[in-house]
Amino acid sequence: MDPDAVARRLGITPTEVLALIERGEIRAIEVGTPARWRIDAESVTSYIDDRIEIARRSALWNQSQEASFPELWGEGEIRHPD
Repeated sequence: MDPDAVARRLGITPTEVLALIERGEIRAIEVGTPARWRIDAESVTSYIDDRIEIARRSALWNQSQEASFPELWGEGEIRHPD
């Protein structure tokens, strides 16, 4: 895939795609003369999967932070009754 195709798939700019390549978050090689980036499609899919997992874990963490200590200990005021 070229940077423009990846940018459309991720909803970001081609410059941001190049930054992902430079940080090693997606795999790519330069081919041809003049050199053009070609990005591994499986790498993009893995990147998306990783972002989804990070969002899932963040949501679980945020939910755990909303629990009050009385709810956990079984005494006191319960802020979020079921």
